[in-house]
Amino acid sequence: MEGIRPRVDTRNKILTPAAALALTPPRPLVIVKGYFDLLRAEHPRSLDEIRRRTSAATLLAIVLPLDHSLLPLAGRAELVAALRMVDYVLPGDCEDLNRLVSSLRPAETVSLEDADMRRARQLIEHVHRRQNC
Repeated sequence: MEGIRPRVDTRNKILTPAAALALTPPRPLVIVKGYFDLLRAEHPRSLDEIRRRTSAATLLAIVLPLDHSLLPLAGRAELVAALRMVDYVLPGDCEDLNRLVSSLRPAETVSLEDADMRRARQLIEHVHRRQNC
């Protein structure tokens, strides 16, 4: 049927470090690093904007470990993999992440860690304000 897209198992977008190194993705490759603990509407908007601004043919999101996260790393990776503008996801719990990133030779690497922490604080503050009304 026209207009119906086949189902995609987003877990296939989640890579091991070895699979990431074996990639030969269309270029330019852009890597986005973040915690993605509280996935909010700003995340897909930001990722979409990064993809457009960099003209990325491939966008690889690295989900970084985070102490006291609400979701485990694997769960956060699955959520990010479900976003249509993300081509691949790498859980960033490997030993030498910096060397892996540089060996992929991205056109650009974007860090969202500060923005993720700010978004989490804003949400927590919002919830506290709502509870104190």
